[in-house]
Amino acid sequence: MDNPNKPVKHTARFRFYAELNDFLPAGKRQRDFPYDFKGSPGVKDAVEAMGIPHTEIDLIIANGISVGFDYRLRDGDEIAVYPVFEAFDITPIVRLRPKALRETRFVLDVHLGKLARALRLLGFDCAYDRMTEDAEIVERSVAESRIILTRDIGLLKAKAVTHGYWIRHIGPRQQLLEVLEYFDLRRQVRPFTRCTVCNDSIEPIGLEEGRGEAPQQVREWCEEYFRCAGCGKLYWKGTHYDRLMEFVSGVMEETDRTG
Repeated sequence: MDNPNKPVKHTARFRFYAELNDFLPAGKRQRDFPYDFKGSPGVKDAVEAMGIPHTEIDLIIANGISVGFDYRLRDGDEIAVYPVFEAFDITPIVRLRPKALRETRFVLDVHLGKLARALRLLGFDCAYDRMTEDAEIVERSVAESRIILTRDIGLLKAKAVTHGYWIRHIGPRQQLLEVLEYFDLRRQVRPFTRCTVCNDSIEPIGLEEGRGEAPQQVREWCEEYFRCAGCGKLYWKGTHYDRLMEFVSGVMEETDRTG
């Protein structure tokens, strides 16, 4: 005899588009598939149960109608889920993330130190501390309107997170190119304007002040010095500058080819 109190199993069909398929197993990519559930869970809970952070989603269509994250699943639903749209405006329908940030600022998890340094080298405001806990990253993201960059999908599932991106690549250079392309940052690149150590701005200083602190061999030829407004680190355009300039030029050339 059936138990009348036993929850009834329902089924909805989901399809994810574009880069959202990166989070799915091979058998569920680029196709619709069934999702079984009991009760009436929110669609946000369902997509995150499948491994997709809500910060990666910008549009959900349920049975042909755009819905919010609070939509409750029903038996027989047809759900289409789309990623963040960068190329066109979908204002007339229900967009699932808050309005875009006024300026592109990041906070990076503890595994992305090399990416943080590279982004700072290009002039981007990147908060990073290898001792920071996940909860602190989320708190800073919300308080300072920073986009979370992370290799940890779980971090982006925190309810308070509104802006975040899961880094797909492992190598620092490819990660940098990935971020520049995804957020369309090429026009915002300002090399050598931010300290790679502490993230504060770099400003020119007087010749005598710079010579007073520079090594003897540098004072003999250098006539232009800069200082970090935060940590006080002294900068000048030596051989290290030439190497970094070569790196920056190479990265910009690659973004030209992929863009």
